[in-house]
Amino acid sequence: MSIVTVQLGQCGNQIGQELFDVITSDTNEAQRYKLSVEGKAYGVCSQERFFHDELTGELSARAVLIDMEPKVITQTMATAAKSGRWKYGDRSFFCQKQGSGNNWANGFCVHGPRHEEAVGDLVRREVERCDRLAGILTLMSVAGGTGSGVGTYITQCLRDTYPHSLILNQLTWPYGTGEVIVQNYNSILTLSHLYQCSDAILVHENDTVHRICAQLMNIKHISFSDVNKVIAHQLGSVLQPAHTQSTCSQYSRNPIGELMATLVCHPEYRLLGLCSIPQMPSSSLAYSAFTWPGLLKHLRQMLISSTKMEEGIDWQVQATAVGQRTADKCGGFNTSMANLLILRGKDVSSADARGFLDPALYSPWLPAEGAFSTWRSAIPFNRYEKSATLVSNSQSLLKPLDHMVGKAWNMFASRAYVHQYTKFGISEEDFLDSFTCLEQVLSSYRHL
Repeated sequence: MSIVTVQLGQCGNQIGQELFDVITSDTNEAQRYKLSVEGKAYGVCSQERFFHDELTGELSARAVLIDMEPKVITQTMATAAKSGRWKYGDRSFFCQKQGSGNNWANGFCVHGPRHEEAVGDLVRREVERCDRLAGILTLMSVAGGTGSGVGTYITQCLRDTYPHSLILNQLTWPYGTGEVIVQNYNSILTLSHLYQCSDAILVHENDTVHRICAQLMNIKHISFSDVNKVIAHQLGSVLQPAHTQSTCSQYSRNPIGELMATLVCHPEYRLLGLCSIPQMPSSSLAYSAFTWPGLLKHLRQMLISSTKMEEGIDWQVQATAVGQRTADKCGGFNTSMANLLILRGKDVSSADARGFLDPALYSPWLPAEGAFSTWRSAIPFNRYEKSATLVSNSQSLLKPLDHMVGKAWNMFASRAYVHQYTKFGISEEDFLDSFTCLEQVLSSYRHL
């Protein structure tokens, strides 16, 4: 089953290109791996999932690139072609010569409806080239005009056009002190609308990824390319083939469907966070050794303390029984609704993940056996001998979401910049509806 990727705006297009680079590099390594039969099956499954063969024999990404300005798309397609391993389709992009100016309303109310048919045709063409559609993956930022405004409108159209297909939104959360003064408005409008039409929303926080680049990757002068590479690595670790609990001896053919079945078992809870360990400079891989008990011990503590990276884990936070949770909230314990652990690499069958089955980790109304799943692959991912990724539907995004909504409320209370949205068709009532939606989301997660 195949995944069609829709890359929206500058952020979405740059992450998409890095993601396909990671996937092709990882697949090529897998096919040279000593488990030749399994490595070949891994490569075939990955190719079917993300690429189709052109008549020339080249791999073409199952992707649609969308931006209101041609510069980013031109650069993205050129960079992909230089890799020599894969490319984008010659007619798989849409661009104009007028951007949305970081105005969500301009993207959502003007550019989105104006170009709905043309974009819809591009996506339909990619869908029709799939033998079976596993789902649609959209990549976008929440803070701008094209990626978030146009992206939200296009996602709503995809939901109307493909009502029975799964839609997974990957969203990049802006820096806390971003350069776009209205980024909090754009973010709350994006999230509230996507919450109504997406099946799940996978969030990457720029501040967290930036710290990973600085503290774990030892990058001195961090660029957006460095940030995008980390996001692509984490996404690839989830989306590449793995044996799930339902497929056993074969690689899963429906990764998005199985991910949703595990993590999004209630429509009130659609926000997913992700952490992956280890992460380090490629030059250090040959000199590093990891054990499964060590990796899983760190990952479990990262989960319960809501720590996004290996450095700075709060080891004082402990999983507490259901009856003690109210008092423990002050201690920073992170309650989960569901977790998916993905293990890849050497001796993966020996990894003991029972620590994630502790009922104290989860909301009391969902049994731990139904709230936790493990996927495994003996193929090392992206040259890491052993790696573990945890996708979590938990309270980990409560703090950044609450902070963002609070800052947007403060601006809206003084009606700052609201006129820039109303002139394109977003009313004050639309803002209030968005605030109401997200306050409900916050309340639901607080009471897990």
